[in-house]
Amino acid sequence: MGNVFEVLRKDHEEVKRALAELERGPTAASGADADQLTLREKLVEELTIEESKHEAVEEEYFWPAVREHLDDGDALADHAIEQEQAAKFILNDLIGMKTDDPKFEELVGRFIADGREHIAYEEDNVWPQMEKTLSAEEAEELGHKVEEGKKIAPTRPHPHTPPKPGILKAAGPAVAAADRARDAATGRGQD
Repeated sequence: MGNVFEVLRKDHEEVKRALAELERGPTAASGADADQLTLREKLVEELTIEESKHEAVEEEYFWPAVREHLDDGDALADHAIEQEQAAKFILNDLIGMKTDDPKFEELVGRFIADGREHIAYEEDNVWPQMEKTLSAEEAEELGHKVEEGKKIAPTRPHPHTPPKPGILKAAGPAVAAADRARDAATGRGQD
């Protein structure tokens, strides 16, 4: 495990890789075959699972730390959470959607643009301030919490759940267990 920035950076690199792969296609409109389209749907499914876990732990651990440690932490966290909430609605709409649905590529395109904007916001506006503020020990401890939290975080976006740390800590484990049960029953997230 690493400090919080190493843990989050690793997640961001995986998301950026997935976004680039989605952007390259191929798509139904570009003549992709059935296997390629199935792989595209699977990539969106995996991205949704990983992004749901990532955003849940940021809302539970990282954004409260931003609020606590930075003078403008409330504004920074509020803006980031607003971006995350918008992404949750898109990802929620994509769950189970097939590539032949006319909205599929529109939603994927919006998520790609919004995802890149959100990652840049965190890395360029929030992280530099937090890196100056957190001690090495605090960054390590927060990284540990984020990494451990991802193991039990929800695997589906929950855009109607208020992104409040207290609510997430109280309801998160039950919601995550329900998500994992649904995933097991439907085969979601499994190869």
